[in-house]
Amino acid sequence: MSGVTLTPAPGAATPVPVELAYSLTAVTKTYQQKKRTVEALRGIDLAIPRGQSVAIQGPTGGGKSTLLQMLGALDRPTTGRVALGRNELSTQGDRDLARIRGTEIGFVFQGFNLIPTLTAAENVETAFAWSTLSRPERQARAHAALESVGLAPRADHLPSELSGGQQQRVAIARALVKEPTVLLADEPTGSLDERTRDDIMELLLGVWASRGLTLVIVTHDSAVAARAERRLRIDAGQVSEA
Repeated sequence: MSGVTLTPAPGAATPVPVELAYSLTAVTKTYQQKKRTVEALRGIDLAIPRGQSVAIQGPTGGGKSTLLQMLGALDRPTTGRVALGRNELSTQGDRDLARIRGTEIGFVFQGFNLIPTLTAAENVETAFAWSTLSRPERQARAHAALESVGLAPRADHLPSELSGGQQQRVAIARALVKEPTVLLADEPTGSLDERTRDDIMELLLGVWASRGLTLVIVTHDSAVAARAERRLRIDAGQVSEA
């Protein structure tokens, strides 16, 4: 996995290299919007150590969603380099990017993105698109994932039979069942009340700590951002430490 070595202070011991989950170098992203060129990302240099929890905040249109798409292997930069561990995302083909998303990255969204005609367990099983596991193995792992988020008794319920917080727990189980190295959460508490928000954050931070995941949360909620180890701000396509 990629790593960097921090420069030691005079007289300090030689530091241990830091393993990086993500390394972004001079990343730009531009879009054509009618006759206008939009600079969504402008020369971003960013290193996220493996196992770190990071919150990203910023105004609407500041580049949060575009940056998350880069981290999630959902898009490529116009110029620059994006690496996830040893995977160079900037130059991968579509099939390789899909494989990386299917094996390395778990996604959690504000809108849950559950399939309404599938049960909770069946929704979790949809994460196995790239898996060679047998159907019984998939079912067993789906039920174990639901148990890990406190929803085993609801495995056979449809999304419409679950509360918003329970649906988000199903979505988290779906993200975790393939045992990713990275968990990306896009406004994961944005549609929840304050109490449920706190419960979901406790769950996310619990699985982050217990599994050694790299956790990146995009959020408008400062109370959510404050729970992360590191806070970043993106505005006008540029990232700074918050």
